[in-house]
Amino acid sequence: MKERCALAVFVIWPSVWAGCATVDPRPDFDRTSQHVKEAAGESLPQFEDDAPTREALVDELLAAGLTVDEAVKIALLNNTNVRAALARVGMARADAVQAGLFTNPTLGLSLRFPEGGGLANLEAGVAQNIADLWLIPPRKRAAERDLDRTILEVAREVVSLTIDTRTAYFNAVASDQALTIAQDNVALTKKLMEVTEARLEAGAVGALDSNLAKGQALRAEVDFRTARLEAASARRTLAKALAITTLAADLSLTDPLPSIQEQVIDTERLVSMAREFRLDLRAAHDGVAATEARVKAEYAKVFPNLDIGLELERPERRAQPGRNILADTARASIANGGLTVPDIESRGQRNQAQSEEIDLLMGPSFGITLPIFDQNQAQIAKARFAHEQAIAILQALDRAIVQETREAADRASTAWSVATLYDRELLPQVRNTLSISEAAYQAGNTPILNVIDAQRSLLESRRGYVTALQAAANAFVELERAVARPIDVILAPPEPPRDATPNQSDKGNPQGGQP
Repeated sequence: MKERCALAVFVIWPSVWAGCATVDPRPDFDRTSQHVKEAAGESLPQFEDDAPTREALVDELLAAGLTVDEAVKIALLNNTNVRAALARVGMARADAVQAGLFTNPTLGLSLRFPEGGGLANLEAGVAQNIADLWLIPPRKRAAERDLDRTILEVAREVVSLTIDTRTAYFNAVASDQALTIAQDNVALTKKLMEVTEARLEAGAVGALDSNLAKGQALRAEVDFRTARLEAASARRTLAKALAITTLAADLSLTDPLPSIQEQVIDTERLVSMAREFRLDLRAAHDGVAATEARVKAEYAKVFPNLDIGLELERPERRAQPGRNILADTARASIANGGLTVPDIESRGQRNQAQSEEIDLLMGPSFGITLPIFDQNQAQIAKARFAHEQAIAILQALDRAIVQETREAADRASTAWSVATLYDRELLPQVRNTLSISEAAYQAGNTPILNVIDAQRSLLESRRGYVTALQAAANAFVELERAVARPIDVILAPPEPPRDATPNQSDKGNPQGGQP
């Protein structure tokens, strides 16, 4: 009885242990959201995938005009690529859970019937591979590092979506402003054409001036129609990032391009921040840790199987032949020379005979795979090469990030300096030139070509200014991508060291100067 209870426990225990394993990726989703929050300033939605709730929130955000931050919220809320990326986190969590599970026990049964009837031969055995005791820890560490790497990779994809959404928003705003400039230029050229027509009727100019003015107006109309198409395309790109199907022309974009401001960028500080916070670099570190754990896991597979179990056997028992009482009586009477009753076993004799028979064989079993021909050398070598590859990828990425950050910082500084030059010097100068040329033309002191050149210069300068503001906005968005931190954190002044103490001269002078 005790042996049977032990067998039941041995069979049931692994099933109970396996039943405790569950796949709950919600903490991993929270970690992903936290990484996105730190890198982009916006966290992932916290509610479940409820389509009516999501649609209601999107409609609410679109109702009163769309800011750039609201555009990012809609993209995170509505873009199905985000949910597709998060599914990879769930799959990585499932792999991590699977890596920590024991191998299922093996149960074997065999039943054989003896010839002529009787009690059948029964063999049963249950075995558990206890090699999991040294195989699971490195396998689980590798799966957990893969999970960490997947979380960081997914977070970077989501951050890239927020960056692309901000870029699409600023491009749409810039395209709208370019369309407004083109429309203003149409009005400006028509005004010049009206002045030219009036002077033509007065006999102050010839037909050449009138044709030149009309040509300028027609070119302005062509530019306006081209700008309208570019603005519509930019808005559709934004609508695609937001994953909405409403008309892009109906979007009300309320945030302008960033205004001109003095920006001081400490490039090397940003390089240090990028090397510390870049999600792809941190994912590469986890990739190295995962491959290192796999090397140890492959070494552990030198002894992949060690089965310990319990086996039992009930031997077969041939059925006793039927007894002919009359024949036995005749044989006994002949042997004794008179009528004799044949021998009959008592109950005690039968019990004693049965106690001497073996009804059940039970004992432990042991099996091991001997690493004679295959010692897992190939897979160990493969894992080591994969580890070396991960280290090389990490080093290459680290070096590339340094140059990418410097390039992004240089582009941002240059873009703002160009926009500042347009705003403070070039635009005032071309406006003044146009005013002077128009006044001189009306007074008959300059030909119309000078006015047309001044108009063209103003148009190009206004377009250039919008393009410079657009480039500056996108450059700072790309700087967020390069450093993996929001722009307010990037441009914030560095905190002074906590252990900083005033020097000796400052102690003598509270003002910090010379006494």
